[in-house]
Amino acid sequence: MDKTCWIAYLDSEQMMSISELLPLQSLLALGMTCRRFRDICYSDRLWESICRREWGNLAVDAMLRCSTSLSWSSSSSSSSSSSSSSSTSMSLSPCEGERRKVCGWSWKRVYEQVQQMKCLSCMRLTQKGATPHPRASHSLNFISDSLVLFGGGCEGGRHLDDTWVAHAGKERCFKWQYLGSGTPTGRFGQSCTVVADVLVLFGGIDDNGIRKNDTWIGHVMHDELHSVNISWKPLEVGLTLPPPRGAHAGCYAGERRMVIHGGIGLDGVRLKDTWLLELFDNGMSGTWREIVTSVSPLARSGHTLTYISGSRIVLFGGRGLGYEVLNDVWLLDLTSVSPLWLELTPSNTHDIPLPRVGHSATRLLGGRVLIYGGEDSQRHRKDDFWVLDTGAATTASVHSQASTDASKTSRKMWRRLNVEGHLPIGRSFHRTCADRSRCRVYIFGGMVDGVLHPAESSGLSDYVLTVLHKQPRFTASKKLKGGTVGVCRLGYVQKDHMERSKLNIAIQWALNR
Repeated sequence: MDKTCWIAYLDSEQMMSISELLPLQSLLALGMTCRRFRDICYSDRLWESICRREWGNLAVDAMLRCSTSLSWSSSSSSSSSSSSSSSTSMSLSPCEGERRKVCGWSWKRVYEQVQQMKCLSCMRLTQKGATPHPRASHSLNFISDSLVLFGGGCEGGRHLDDTWVAHAGKERCFKWQYLGSGTPTGRFGQSCTVVADVLVLFGGIDDNGIRKNDTWIGHVMHDELHSVNISWKPLEVGLTLPPPRGAHAGCYAGERRMVIHGGIGLDGVRLKDTWLLELFDNGMSGTWREIVTSVSPLARSGHTLTYISGSRIVLFGGRGLGYEVLNDVWLLDLTSVSPLWLELTPSNTHDIPLPRVGHSATRLLGGRVLIYGGEDSQRHRKDDFWVLDTGAATTASVHSQASTDASKTSRKMWRRLNVEGHLPIGRSFHRTCADRSRCRVYIFGGMVDGVLHPAESSGLSDYVLTVLHKQPRFTASKKLKGGTVGVCRLGYVQKDHMERSKLNIAIQWALNR
């Protein structure tokens, strides 16, 4: 037997351990070599491991919980209106079998649906009891399985200072609970970010036009009845502070850190600076420091920052110094000693979102970012959904410096999604957040045709489970990065010997990890 086929002597458990470490393209190539390796590489056990490796245990476990009894499955919503009929066409009851599954699908299919997402299902949620006032430029966060709403601006330009919480379960209706007002002080255009197990709020503008630069910490507390409460306190951050601002962007930055950028400062001047906050002593104190780079995005407001993974953050859109509306994409990399801003340019500039400000950006499962709504320079509100594939964006820009031809990748940086069900009205300066699974996104408030939208929430029901198009399956002739791999039995000459060498190198790399 060919000496290069030593892997044929490994037992199934050894091959499974190796396969769990392989890059996806190498794994697919390995599965094309013989029936034995195909059975291993296409097994449900392996693909669940891949999903957990790439998405994390927290997201996968949350997805499994959601799939057991989602309220918009056919069993629980057969009496729903026709506007949500698309989300009732598929039963999401748990699958019986030895391994837990999502919607009864194989884990390989789940992975394909996420990677090739083209459609999502949306429905309007019913609210019981007292509800928050209509508002825009507020904050909305998901923490401890609950939605937390604070502040914002209401009719007449007045600020709000109230905090509301609602349990975000599987039900189609939920109840808001009013927690109090006055702390923090009223404002709109602030940033509020979940960092570890606390909320961190910064800045904003009050109804007198005063810009703020105070930092607040919100600790989540549970009482005997399992109700959620938020304890807001000013955060001790020392003397070094970002300049006052509102309408800036902020997001989680990994390892008990958050980052902010831009906004409208004193005298209405738009800013372009970037600041990093690091928390200490279990969120009892923190320090701000400015991140200075040689290249950075233009000054702007009404844009978004979205955490991807590790210490990488994506910026999109906003309104510039000359009141122009933007649609550029920037990547902030905090992993190195010297942080770096890098503009990401898609290989195809025809199919990209129009410039917008006041949109929302939410990280989804698989490292993608969901862009929704916003308004253009004429204040026309938008109702479109776009997905930014950060992996394709990185390939098209960062890797181009290493002589990688972006045109060879089949992944698109931008993709517009089709929407089934109850399409939300076009809006701007609304807020969104995702649950633990990163499959369900909640939308609340915003401006609609110049007025504040009524206090309602819309939930984007699990796009992994309600994708409404058939996905192509991997085949022996599927083009992989580096060429087409031919199918052969071990011991025979492969069609592409170079690709076989790459495969052996990848397996050796996995063994040496």
